[in-house]
Amino acid sequence: MADTPSSPLKDKNYNLVWAVHQSLENVWRLETFIQDAEREGDQELADWLRRIQENNKKAGEQGKRMLVERLQRENG
Repeated sequence: MADTPSSPLKDKNYNLVWAVHQSLENVWRLETFIQDAEREGDQELADWLRRIQENNKKAGEQGKRMLVERLQRENG
């Protein structure tokens, strides 16, 4: 990718870091959306957004563990 800055990490690890970051950022951003839905009295939407938020939390935590394991293997 020509417009992506180079990284000291291997590409696959850079991609993993990016995905973890996005998952955890979504957790934070969805909190605002949940509050908006609740303020508007839309519990169905708030519940749906919470399920997405929970999936993003799980993905972020799984990704962090995966990154630690990979970096430990690579750096011995």
